[in-house]
Amino acid sequence: MTFDPHKHHRRSIRLKGYDYSQAGAYFVTICINHGQPLLGEVQNGIMIPSPAGIMVAECWQGLTERFPNIEQDVFSLMPNHFHGNLLILETGLNAKQNPVVLGNMVGAFKSISTHQYIQGVQEQGWEPFKKRLWQRNFYERIIRNERELEAIRTYIINNPAHWDEDKLHPDAPPNEFNRDWQRP
Repeated sequence: MTFDPHKHHRRSIRLKGYDYSQAGAYFVTICINHGQPLLGEVQNGIMIPSPAGIMVAECWQGLTERFPNIEQDVFSLMPNHFHGNLLILETGLNAKQNPVVLGNMVGAFKSISTHQYIQGVQEQGWEPFKKRLWQRNFYERIIRNERELEAIRTYIINNPAHWDEDKLHPDAPPNEFNRDWQRP
């Protein structure tokens, strides 16, 4: 296959020119590769996590140990994706010398949870994933004010109750979030 710059380029979905190491609140969505429902299932509007889902939630909660200048807000585990709010705090000179960048946090989360998932496949018989556990990249939204933060919190908390209408539901028509998923 020959290189076609229109097809084979990696386009950033981040806000151009924005400093993702600055203090602020961020809404993050991370999808399982190909939308595989590996993290559990929604029953009657309630998310029932699989052992892999429990592990992923624990990895997310453990980020504050690895990155002490962040705080976590609400998060929601879904069968094939994850939503969470992260707050990057200003912590003085050390933060300026070694800034915490949103992409580094998400990358660490993906790496740690992938390693733990592979152990679960090998040691506990979890369902293997295709090629890689997480979809390339992640979706983020810079939370700009308290009203927006409250709206996003409500969305995250209520996400399992609206699973049947979710754009990431396996039966959802192709859209901007799932168009690259291989379908049966």
